[in-house]
Amino acid sequence: MSDNQLPDIEIEHLYAGYDQEIVLEDINLVVQPLDFIGIIGPNGGGKTTLFKSLLGIIPVSRGKIRILGKSVKEGRANIGYVPQWVDIDRDFPVNVWEVALMGRLGKRGMPRPYSQHDKQVVCNSLEQVGLMDLRSRPIGELSGGQRQRVYIARALATEPRILLLDEPTASVDPQFKNSIFELLQELNKQLTIIMVSHDMSAISSHAKTVGCLNRRLFYHGEKQITSDMVGAVYQCPVDLIAHGVPHRVFDEHHHQD
Repeated sequence: MSDNQLPDIEIEHLYAGYDQEIVLEDINLVVQPLDFIGIIGPNGGGKTTLFKSLLGIIPVSRGKIRILGKSVKEGRANIGYVPQWVDIDRDFPVNVWEVALMGRLGKRGMPRPYSQHDKQVVCNSLEQVGLMDLRSRPIGELSGGQRQRVYIARALATEPRILLLDEPTASVDPQFKNSIFELLQELNKQLTIIMVSHDMSAISSHAKTVGCLNRRLFYHGEKQITSDMVGAVYQCPVDLIAHGVPHRVFDEHHHQD
């Protein structure tokens, strides 16, 4: 079976956590090519832990993860990752081009210099996020939204099939959030995207399918966020307020088997 016929990600009965503490319990998920999955859930519910499991940063206690039919060790090269927080000294002398070029580090043997191909990939990545004109700008001089685009360009420079984004608009001014999501929708024409966020409005507006995660994953392969789903994850009554947007409520909600 070719890579194009395989699910991008298959997770079966995954248990993972830190030391003796299990954070993820019996996670099952199949991610198809070019899906855009939005995942919501409370702090400490395991959203970042799920990403770290996919990247091989933390070991799996039980269960299985396959990326394009391969083990995490072999398949994670197909994943680009944009973390929630990127610590940076605003006065550190690094520009947009140099940060984006860091995405090529894993594609070359140290200490081999960057090739013309590396540089062309970074050019393409900066073009995709609309920052090629600012390639010489110190990153400390950028707005929050512009910096986030640089970090997305760095992830794109790895030439991924799958893009993981952890709270991509957490440090972005509200007026720039829509431009980030418009960028992600454009990238989704070529890449599979999994995004975690507390912004339920953005998730329901831009993701193709939605999951709720609090140790266990509640996922129907549907787009709607309902009060049943949110209540099951946050374990308390939740009112969803829609501004002119209809919500379909499922009759019953079970975690994925």
